[in-house]
Amino acid sequence: MTTLPFAWRSLVRQPARSTLGVLGVAAVGALLFDMLLLSEGLVVSMRDLFERMGFDIRIIATDQLPAGSPDIRNASMLASKIAALPTVQSALTIRTEDADFETTVASTNDGSIVGVGEGAPPPWTVLRGRDLRGSHELVLNQHAAETLNVEPGAMVAVRATCAGGSEAPPSLQFRVVGIAELPFEAPEESAAGTTAASLSEACGTPQADIADFVAVTSTGNPDAAAADIAAIGAGLRVFTNEQAIGQLQQGGFTYFRQISTVLSTITISFALLLITVLLTVSVNQRLGEVAALRALGFSRNRVVLDVLCESALIVGIGGVLSLPLGVLMATWLDGILKRMPGIPAELHFFVFEPKALLVHGSLLAATAIIAALYPMRIVARLPIAATLRNEVIS
Repeated sequence: MTTLPFAWRSLVRQPARSTLGVLGVAAVGALLFDMLLLSEGLVVSMRDLFERMGFDIRIIATDQLPAGSPDIRNASMLASKIAALPTVQSALTIRTEDADFETTVASTNDGSIVGVGEGAPPPWTVLRGRDLRGSHELVLNQHAAETLNVEPGAMVAVRATCAGGSEAPPSLQFRVVGIAELPFEAPEESAAGTTAASLSEACGTPQADIADFVAVTSTGNPDAAAADIAAIGAGLRVFTNEQAIGQLQQGGFTYFRQISTVLSTITISFALLLITVLLTVSVNQRLGEVAALRALGFSRNRVVLDVLCESALIVGIGGVLSLPLGVLMATWLDGILKRMPGIPAELHFFVFEPKALLVHGSLLAATAIIAALYPMRIVARLPIAATLRNEVIS
């Protein structure tokens, strides 16, 4: 009989202990898989979100991301100057403010409104109705439309709360022209999009020309476009999407990576201890059997390989079971983490990557080998005659 079937029969003869080992590996393997997804999940999800917005460079007035209050002055003039560069396809000013929305029958508070300039498509996706064509027009996200019970064509009063605007600007009537999916909208958040000029009017500062940041789409080489923009010398900070992701990794995303590393280390240590104990107990209970096999002609390498195959079977079966369990756990944990305030609906903490599956398999394989080293040493150094004599006497 070959080594693997022989090891399988050894496991089947001890169903309780083998089942405990498989379930233990499945549990720790699922947690390990989730921690690997968490370590890069936010980065992958944020990069995907940036790419879906359609621009690859952002210009802000500070060194830190995300941008703070709208403090880019003469934003439309700056966007026009940038759009004229040969390495730039388009430039769009974007400004976000807090806002309340109200109709004759319903209202929603603690929302946000995004004002975009001209020269490029807005960063949202229209689901129903149409996009903006003129002033005092509005697109609402799905949550705001359901809360206010409105459809395209309805009138909505907007009261914006803006930095640098009037203390209590009067509400301004807007016509809803579409229902859209806005970038970075949080679950259960009412959000809307309009033109930059209309937002300035809602803020009570119709002559203001300010923006949170300028979104730029390059002609294909974002690094070259970023260098050309920096050469304009407006005293602003230019970030490509990759640079922005890199800065976020060094900032807020580092916490989740550290948590992932710590929990992964604990998980692997627990799996290593569990498999080592189970195999050691199993081998110690079968010393007489192992000695008899050696006496019948089994080589030292053969019985050592049997122990390694047992470890591989326990870890292999548990590792396979850990993948669907890990997916279910990741979905549950992702839903919990996304309930934190200010988290965009399209941002995910756990994102699958083929690299995570490869690392998961490699770590479990290493665990199977390392956990089997001590039981393999016991079998390899087993004195055959003395063990058989002790078995007969006992």
